[in-house]
Amino acid sequence: MPSRLTSLILPLVVPALFLWGWETTAVRVANDIILPRLGDVLAVLAHPLEPIIGMGSLVANVGISLARVLFGYLAAVALAIPLGILMGYFAPAHRLLNNFLSLFRPIPPLAWTPLMLAWFGITSPATVFNMEIGPTYIFFNNLKFSMAFIIFIGGFFPVLTSSVQGVRSVRRVLVESSMVLGASRLDIFRKVILPAASPSILTGMRIGLGVAWMCLISAEMLPGSMSGVGYLITHAYTVGRQDIVITGMVSIGVMGALMDQGFRLCERRMLFWRGMS
Repeated sequence: MPSRLTSLILPLVVPALFLWGWETTAVRVANDIILPRLGDVLAVLAHPLEPIIGMGSLVANVGISLARVLFGYLAAVALAIPLGILMGYFAPAHRLLNNFLSLFRPIPPLAWTPLMLAWFGITSPATVFNMEIGPTYIFFNNLKFSMAFIIFIGGFFPVLTSSVQGVRSVRRVLVESSMVLGASRLDIFRKVILPAASPSILTGMRIGLGVAWMCLISAEMLPGSMSGVGYLITHAYTVGRQDIVITGMVSIGVMGALMDQGFRLCERRMLFWRGMS
């Protein structure tokens, strides 16, 4: 019983000390512009559906940010996984593309901002497909292509690298044994290579999702953004509302943690067979 109680309390020690230090420092500083008190931030978090500083509710801004992240991230996954499998499975494709793609991997997503603005401006699916003004237009107009590309770059390379390494790391003996037993090339690909590489691919997807979420702030600082958590933080800073700045940061952290935990749960269910070995 004591050990179980300790296991429940121990993870709360550091957060409690952090909050205590925050509140103590804020009281001593006595300047909300520098460091707001814990209660001010909790007051905003306690009313997530109420409008704040004329930018809509916290929930609405988080929802828009989540849609933007998924828009760019899913595009990255849709391209990176097939390309990674191709490069990992076919040596000529790896030799053809690896050095070229390696030139772009070290470039920070934020460095693409000037080009994205020149190429895409503030265009979105709503403007490209000439949608009628309404709720659907407003939603898709928030998914600017320039923002999506920044998020896309953040998620693309972790997924690509893990997909390539996952396929290339499949043990040769598994492939050769399947060939001896008469399996076709397609069967080997579907029933041997893909299952063996799936843990690495899923790990890359999880890492890519985290990187894409972190790229969100940079993406939402681009021209044309008038909503989202990143823009909320930037606007709150300009009007001296540091409590809302910290609220936005907390929201980003919480949503990122929830997405990561959700991905872990899906990963455990999809890879349940690993526990049987």
